[in-house]
Amino acid sequence: MDKDMRSKALRDAMYGEAVGDALGVPYEFLARDTFRCTDMVGYGSHHQPAGTWSDDTSMAVATADSIRELGRIDPADIHDRFADWLYRGRYACGGDTFDVGNTTAQAIRLGHGLAGEWDNGNGSLMRIAPLAFCDATDDEVRAVSAVTHAHELSCGLCVDFVHLLRAAATDPEATHARLAERAAGTPRDAVRSSGFVRHTYDAAIWCVGRSECYRDAVLLAVNLGEDTDTTGAVAGALAGTLWGIGGEHGIPQEWLRALRDRDVLEACLF
Repeated sequence: MDKDMRSKALRDAMYGEAVGDALGVPYEFLARDTFRCTDMVGYGSHHQPAGTWSDDTSMAVATADSIRELGRIDPADIHDRFADWLYRGRYACGGDTFDVGNTTAQAIRLGHGLAGEWDNGNGSLMRIAPLAFCDATDDEVRAVSAVTHAHELSCGLCVDFVHLLRAAATDPEATHARLAERAAGTPRDAVRSSGFVRHTYDAAIWCVGRSECYRDAVLLAVNLGEDTDTTGAVAGALAGTLWGIGGEHGIPQEWLRALRDRDVLEACLF
């Protein structure tokens, strides 16, 4: 991808993530089929106004800002920006840090990622998208995952997702066809939506593969229940990359208008 194509793809992915995240925030922790998300609403699980994105987008924005400012991948700098977010509200929507995963919080406090089998939450997958649109190597992707989530499963799925986003940006039609083929035949009841990184990765692929536009993909993701904001964010990053902003299939303009603190996100793009 040339620079202009990368910049567009990054914007599509980041806004796709932020909108999917904000759609899911009001429903986090709720069981599947106990609610119905059809539009951008507020309050609910975290008592936040409509259009509020969570830790997922905040940490992705912090990652993008590090790459923008330094022009390279620096896990130590990314860690420091995560600490600024966690302790001082930098990059947080409305300056309010909420909904922080245990592994993420502990890793930021300790200054290194956790590598136990039980440390495979989705906390690095949800923030890895910016690395798809720079020259990050697989080892650099693993290192950025390992700032918080250092187990080989989390690191490996981050690498896989970066490659998937790059494919979505360069050949969206063929990529969507592959995702559709992978999702075909898998019933909704077989798709898990917990905070486990494998569940989030597979659910995002299933939601995008079963959809023909951004709106359908993220609503499908949020309505799976449980970790609604992160499933929405990861599916949203992928769907945003595939279908872009606006138009018949892209991120709806009314959801973009409802998104809070767009200036914070916009300032961190590269």
